[in-house]
Amino acid sequence: MERIIIGKVGAPHGVRGEVRIIPETDFPERFHGMKEVQVGDELLHITSVKYHGNVILMAFREYQQREQVAALNGRLLTVARSEAVPLEEGTYYISDIVGLRVFDTAGQEIGVVDDVFQTGANDVYQVRQPDGHTRLLAAIRDVVKEIDVPGGRMVVDVPEEI
Repeated sequence: MERIIIGKVGAPHGVRGEVRIIPETDFPERFHGMKEVQVGDELLHITSVKYHGNVILMAFREYQQREQVAALNGRLLTVARSEAVPLEEGTYYISDIVGLRVFDTAGQEIGVVDDVFQTGANDVYQVRQPDGHTRLLAAIRDVVKEIDVPGGRMVVDVPEEI
């Protein structure tokens, strides 16, 4: 079953087992009302969720002390794809974009998307070329002409190099 990343565990908060969660979702409100979440390879039961600035403070039934929860630092929080927040047409989860083969409008393969950077204005796709070098492409309509997630490909109009 494919999973979607929704956050990353940060440092413990306080002495009662709360931990900071750095949201990696455009829908941080999704944490409210959640009962369980996969943290790394472990299914954990959520006992509390509090919004605290740009992070979420979360506590788990299985980890009730600061020292215990510290061991989770750096692990990813994931949910099943079936629990993912539905997206508008023409928008995609980062996990759908990473791994797509990238072609120019003439059909030449450029490489594979190996990372996505969220810059605020627009995302930027990092494409690993066959020679090992990377190329950055703005995720805007002038550049990205087609995304075919089921087909595993993306077609781009590559700006000319300066």
